[in-house]
Amino acid sequence: MSKSATRFSWRSISGVGPHGQKRQLERGIGPGGPASVVRSSRAAICGQPSLGRDRLVRSRIRARSAVSQSAERVDEQRPEDVDTSHAVPAPDPSNTPEQEVAIEQEFVDRVYERVDILREEAEGNRDAGYTHLRATVPGAQFERDVFVYRAARRIADLDSQHEGLVFGRLDFDDGRVRHVGRLGVRDEEYRPLLIDWRAPASAPFYRATAVDRQEVARRRVIRSFGRDVEEVSDDLLNEELADKLPVIGDGALMAALGRKRTGRMRDIVATIQSEQDAAIRAPGRGATVITGGPGTGKTVVALHRAAYLLYQDRSRYEAAGILVVGPSAVFMKYIGRVLPSLGEETAALYSLGELYAGVEATRQDRPDVAAVKGGTVMLPILRRLARQTPPGAPSELRITYLGEVLKLDAAELAAVRARVFEKEQRSNLAKTEAGRALLVALWRKVKPMLPEAEPAKFSRDLGSRSEFLTFLDHWWPDLDPADVLGWASDERRLASAGEGHLKHALIGAVAASFQETDFSIPDVALLDELRMILGIKPQQRQGDRIRSYGGVSEVSTTQDRYYDRAERQARDAFYEDYAHVIVDEAQDLSPMQWRMLGRRGRAAGWTIVGDEAQSSWPRPKESADARNRAVPRGRVYEFHLTKNYRNSKEVFEYAAAWAEPRLPVIDLPEAVRETGVAVEERTVAADALLPEVAGAVTEALEAVEGTVGIIAPYKRHAELSTVVHDDRVTLVGPLESKGLEWDAVIAADLDAVAKGHGPGVAYVVLTRATQRLVRIDTGPNGA
Repeated sequence: MSKSATRFSWRSISGVGPHGQKRQLERGIGPGGPASVVRSSRAAICGQPSLGRDRLVRSRIRARSAVSQSAERVDEQRPEDVDTSHAVPAPDPSNTPEQEVAIEQEFVDRVYERVDILREEAEGNRDAGYTHLRATVPGAQFERDVFVYRAARRIADLDSQHEGLVFGRLDFDDGRVRHVGRLGVRDEEYRPLLIDWRAPASAPFYRATAVDRQEVARRRVIRSFGRDVEEVSDDLLNEELADKLPVIGDGALMAALGRKRTGRMRDIVATIQSEQDAAIRAPGRGATVITGGPGTGKTVVALHRAAYLLYQDRSRYEAAGILVVGPSAVFMKYIGRVLPSLGEETAALYSLGELYAGVEATRQDRPDVAAVKGGTVMLPILRRLARQTPPGAPSELRITYLGEVLKLDAAELAAVRARVFEKEQRSNLAKTEAGRALLVALWRKVKPMLPEAEPAKFSRDLGSRSEFLTFLDHWWPDLDPADVLGWASDERRLASAGEGHLKHALIGAVAASFQETDFSIPDVALLDELRMILGIKPQQRQGDRIRSYGGVSEVSTTQDRYYDRAERQARDAFYEDYAHVIVDEAQDLSPMQWRMLGRRGRAAGWTIVGDEAQSSWPRPKESADARNRAVPRGRVYEFHLTKNYRNSKEVFEYAAAWAEPRLPVIDLPEAVRETGVAVEERTVAADALLPEVAGAVTEALEAVEGTVGIIAPYKRHAELSTVVHDDRVTLVGPLESKGLEWDAVIAADLDAVAKGHGPGVAYVVLTRATQRLVRIDTGPNGA
């Protein structure tokens, strides 16, 4: 890791603790209902101080919750506080793999038994709160609600971590043992059973190497299905202890890499590598930049980083929120289960097409149109559009005053509109100024006709007339960003707004793109920009909030809504106070998209993930400048990932050989495994592409146990969709394939992909396969 206070560019980077015993719960319920620790001093001031028994209830619950809070963080204390040797027998080097599995099974059973007890206690707390409905003072009522909510949430947390709860073990040189899992768990005597993977004490599980062992003699990965341990896999780091420690398996990483894909990204919590762990645990403030070639785990590292930040400073990151942004809805669906599998569901996940409330854009513009819409050239164009006279607005104002007819024609009205924008550039905030400017223009008309008229009386009389107010409403209506963007579908309006900025040859294509019935992904950033230009503020949500954990709904009180305001708003696409923003596939973001993201993280820490060689944006310098303006200045932490864990050597060497002569900047990681399966190249006539792809899909389904992806130009999708006859098969476009992976990939018409989207996107297509890659091109007579 390197630290820097300078700006960055891609080129510069070559316990669960027990909630208390049942007797405490019984003593903690009085006439005022169960209470809970107040989550912050801000929440504490929301209720009135309680008296008598309520005060006793609250003090006892605070004490119990304080124990719970410390229990969750026990894995950060002294070495003896994280030693789980008491729960396992001493190592026996003569043990067989089956015996070692049985030893770990016994330990895993003990952990699950403890978790079951903790869950029962949490259920008791929750149910007791629901059955004890009376509260004598507002403060106790609030704390009762929080108490029930926290208990229900604890149940959900325990349930979400059920699968693969225990996945790692460390044996140290001095005989200490440390088990690593998805949660921190203590036994009934308050001794550690399991250490949370995010705790500092778990870091050696990911960072220890043969060169820097960190006193680790053996690292073991425990693979389970449900509650049953299926296998263990060991790495021996201290060769001097080879005769004292049984070593089972060939290493967990290779086993994990060889497993079939399911169509959803899995967490890698059991197989995080040292360089990945360093990036995950980087400080939350400032900007963390993670780069690396295809398959280096950038995306999954970013997601584990979100879980790590929530663990490290939950009050900050859960209250203000973490935003995770990806390139497409397909991508967000692919990664959607990772954070819940890590027990974290409070981060807001949005694709670039969803960052405008009410819009879920999935359509891609053709590349030349997208390059226009994403560029800063759109800023003056949008400002001019917003200042144009709305369609249907009256072109003349005619009104009578003291027998005289006053009139403003189209040219005069246009001059008034221009004067208004000299004072207030945001249209929706300028209506009062517009009415004042109209009255000034009319006064100049009436003054020569009626010298005795008084300006103040004139303004009062005329400005209150219904016909004047009706005209003002129609001439200066409140504007919606979607409507204003729709004006650009008119070539004349677009040409006027784009004069001096937009090439005449592109006006027709850009205008046509706005005539579609739905928004494209680049349109979303334009809508958000217009929201700022027009002066539209996000509408605040109204009414009670109901949230469900484990089937239990929470109806929030007034105090709870006050405390939980930021967390609620984090679910809104317009929310702008995130504590941390994570941007994946950042090399593809246009300048306008960087402006949109910058509004949502003005005071946030940032994690920026990408690979310049895979970029689809044609002007990287323009995008880099916009990125530097969007990300707050501060310390920059840079991490470079060097190992390709996705592609076999055969697949990646083929992709690298294709890309190197075509890309000015390329980062080639080291592929860590071989399959012995060479890449297949086929060339067919254009009209034979469909049957050839169909045959390749059939072959792939027989060859691999997991998923098959067909990546083809969008113009081929209609015909190729007929071969998607199996749930394991997916057809996507080149841009949607970013960040995804399949066991087998059929890359159809790669030359057309490179021509339409650039060699960087074609390189992406060639690096999506984990096992098999078939490239099918069309011959000289092809399209």
